[in-house]
Amino acid sequence: MDFDDTPEEAAFRAEVRAFLEANTTRKATQRSYRKRALDEADIARAKVWQAKKADAGFAAITWPVEYGGRGGSMMQHLIYHQEEEHFVVPQHIFNQSIGLALPTMMTHGAKTQVERFARPALRGDEIWCQLFSEPAAGSDLGGLRTRAVRDGEDWIINGQKIWTSNAYFADFGMLVARSDSSVAKHAGLTFFWIDMKTPGVEIRRIRQISGASNFCEVFFTDVRIPDGQRIGAEGDGWKVAMTMLMNERLVVGQAEGPDFEDIFELAKLVKVDGAPAIQDSAVRERLADWYIQQQGLRFTKFRAQTALSRGQTPGPEASITKLVSATKLQDIASYGVDLMGMAGAVMDPGVAPMNAWFQEALLYAPGKRIAGGTDEVLRNIIAERVLKLPAEARADKDVPFRDIPTGSKG
Repeated sequence: MDFDDTPEEAAFRAEVRAFLEANTTRKATQRSYRKRALDEADIARAKVWQAKKADAGFAAITWPVEYGGRGGSMMQHLIYHQEEEHFVVPQHIFNQSIGLALPTMMTHGAKTQVERFARPALRGDEIWCQLFSEPAAGSDLGGLRTRAVRDGEDWIINGQKIWTSNAYFADFGMLVARSDSSVAKHAGLTFFWIDMKTPGVEIRRIRQISGASNFCEVFFTDVRIPDGQRIGAEGDGWKVAMTMLMNERLVVGQAEGPDFEDIFELAKLVKVDGAPAIQDSAVRERLADWYIQQQGLRFTKFRAQTALSRGQTPGPEASITKLVSATKLQDIASYGVDLMGMAGAVMDPGVAPMNAWFQEALLYAPGKRIAGGTDEVLRNIIAERVLKLPAEARADKDVPFRDIPTGSKG
């Protein structure tokens, strides 16, 4: 395992740091209150920043030069984001555009499609969302029921998607729908891109427990789109979707929020039985557990970083990072609120300890255990692909989708 940059990586890191120092400011030591929702001003600021990154060659480092990228390596991509974490930049509303939609289109779409959408996405002029999950098909995406029916040179879409991040301001979406129910569930899917302003598309924002409403329901009622908006072959939707999900694993990564250093700082600020909480042996025991987890994640990421530095592709063990960090975030947030006692119920960042960061994290942390793959899905990946355990039995594997039982009809 390598811990140091190569000379080339060190030079690139210096270039990135110089760009960030010249164009934004470093984060303060004190954690800030998490912004609850994106409004038009937030999106406008993010677009300005995205264009600035694009002009400097940092918006899509691994993209081919012909599409406005840098033609760089995943290691350079990682280095950039390691450095950007230390600076105040707009929220990452272009992750689905840059990290999911366009790379998937580059792999499976027509060259004309990529040429049309790559540069507007790169500069933030057009924003994409991911239309995958449904009320009855989340972890089991193959069970989706949104229908795509061929009508001459067009397709007619009917159905519903849910938990679609940022759909309310997205310009386009990547949609997977069922085009054939007479074959096994994974074989009857087809993939499309869709304009979110198309007649028949209805978007409803979902109010979350944190007060935010960045997730949406999206309804399709007789939405007509041309066959030219298909990505990949008819019936190849599962293969295209898997490419997009693998890209998503790289985008989601480690859950952001209070970590060991933050709960350690809080334990010095608040009191338990009249003394600083850090002096309590039970508190120190919990802190030790999270320190060990933090270091385990750190070295697991170093393994992936070493593979990237050597030109290799990190394996499915990368699922460990997301699985452990999401659970750790929820545990730390909950424990931090408990340590505050009655102050733990205060959401005002001007009054609560640590700017109410733990309170806010406690409300958004459960979603981190679902987004980008649930705990159960990630455990299956680790069990089957890392530990080489037998795969789960799947009774519906070769059954035509229309014949799969959907519950009692009595």
